[in-house]
Amino acid sequence: MAARYDGHLGGRPTRGEGALSPADWWVVGGYLALTCGVGLWLSRRASGSVVDFFVGGRALPWWLAGTSMAATTFSVDTPLYVSALISRRGIAGNWEWWSFGLSHLLLIYLFARLWRRAEVVTDVELTELRYGGRPAAVLRGTRAFLFAVPINCISIGFVMLAMRKVVEALGLLPDLSGWLPGDERLWAVVALSIFVLAYAGIAGLWGVVATDFFQFFLALLGAILVAGFALAEIGGVAELKLRLAEAGRSDILRMTPPPGSESLPFGTFLAYLGIQWWAFRRSDGGGEFVQRLLACRSEADAERAAWWFVWLHYVIRAWPWVLVGLVAVVVFPDLADPDLGYPMLMLRYLPAGLLGLVVASFFAAFMSTVSTQINWGASYLVNDLYGRFVDPGASARRLVGLGRVASAFIVAAASAAAFFADDIGALFRFMIAIGTGPGAVLILRWFWWRVNAWAELASMLAGFAIALCSYLPAFASMEFGTRLAVTAFGSAAVWLPVMWFTRPEAPATLLEFYRRVRPAGPGWRAIRARAGTEPDLQLGTALLRTGAATLLLFGTMFALGGALLLEPRTVAFAASVAVVGGIGLWTFHRTSRLRAPRG
Repeated sequence: MAARYDGHLGGRPTRGEGALSPADWWVVGGYLALTCGVGLWLSRRASGSVVDFFVGGRALPWWLAGTSMAATTFSVDTPLYVSALISRRGIAGNWEWWSFGLSHLLLIYLFARLWRRAEVVTDVELTELRYGGRPAAVLRGTRAFLFAVPINCISIGFVMLAMRKVVEALGLLPDLSGWLPGDERLWAVVALSIFVLAYAGIAGLWGVVATDFFQFFLALLGAILVAGFALAEIGGVAELKLRLAEAGRSDILRMTPPPGSESLPFGTFLAYLGIQWWAFRRSDGGGEFVQRLLACRSEADAERAAWWFVWLHYVIRAWPWVLVGLVAVVVFPDLADPDLGYPMLMLRYLPAGLLGLVVASFFAAFMSTVSTQINWGASYLVNDLYGRFVDPGASARRLVGLGRVASAFIVAAASAAAFFADDIGALFRFMIAIGTGPGAVLILRWFWWRVNAWAELASMLAGFAIALCSYLPAFASMEFGTRLAVTAFGSAAVWLPVMWFTRPEAPATLLEFYRRVRPAGPGWRAIRARAGTEPDLQLGTALLRTGAATLLLFGTMFALGGALLLEPRTVAFAASVAVVGGIGLWTFHRTSRLRAPRG
């Protein structure tokens, strides 16, 4: 068992053995019991069909779907990751994930309605709607396997890694070395994953999203409590800034990297803004986000769900993590593993009862992400592999049962993956790198008829191979921004020739896809004329809305951050940007409504 931190790093001593009081354990136990009860209660809504189990019968309200999307991205690893990111790269380091806001805004105005209109069960299933023949089948099977097994299990694995670090920092385990082989801290995480499996595997998507709703707000409350108590103990934001200045770390407060920064090279920053968000494998939504959009009641609800997610993810919850990360830099300036700063602040400053509530919030964050990824990965294995290639005539009851078996397999594989990782941030960047390359094709396939299945398959495999090669010892010193650029443009150098030297999709396939989805843009002009139907929104209008929404979102986010950090000039400038974006968004929305066909 790892030794507990003994409080010699300054401030009030941390707790030692038995860190949680009985009151804390009652809070944690009560939360886990409530979660299990909700999953069992909702199990009757998941047994009817694959659509019921994996996309909730397409009956989710927008606010529940959007909150579930936010809960999925709020895992136990994210506050640890953000805290460590600030220690290493300052606030500006958060552009590593803030940059994805650009693709998520495109999701609102370009893709949400199209995904819901497609009425598939998984995003991988779309490949055989958009493309035809053997290439489409090969692409669907390849994507389903890669995303459900290696990529998904590694993702769950680093969430387990974060939970393992929390267990270690908080000293939540007795000494089990005489009972269990290997690392007993990881065994605790495996046990919790089995608990998650119990309700995710029984209740299907409804059980996942219903518990996500409570888990998100509990996790958010936990982050606010840690930030509030930690700031109060060191004397507030003004004292925090003073102590950072005394330590020579004032640059850590910058929201963009300072010139000549070694911690965040400017080339990497430009790669975040100019490459990462469109080159990543989820540039058009992807994965569990699309699963939530497909589960919404209507196209309009899918768009509202995407907006609600973006608001919760980037504006509401980002700054509590940032504040905790800044306090951790002051309180633990010499911490060997910055990932542990967040849980150590919890242990140091939170009183009994509240500590249990925040520990429960960590369990909530862990469970919301893992349950989502279990259900989503199982949907690929059942719907896109077994149901498509092994037994297309399988009954709904058999498919739902196999969904539960697939869920157990994913948990087992992810638990194994968690044994081989140590750095949350490094693993996060690795997952981005191996997913870079196909993003441009995923966007273009919606708006240009000439994109074919071979191009998408080539972009995915080339990006994956190039990214893996970039981690060979010979390229170990390569900056992350350079790695992204090499992967994105190297992939393009493969898929563009492949597309031009292979046949386009059959006209009948393209026509069927257009009639169902009705995408906008000049790339479908000839197909649109044959179909005789127009898209419900012009591509130019959607892009203008996205641009205005970008100003509104980031202006609001930085205005709030400036207010919390007592930076009035930042508040004034960012608020002005947000106002311009809001006016533009309202104007474009009103204009499009006036131009919309009536009747």
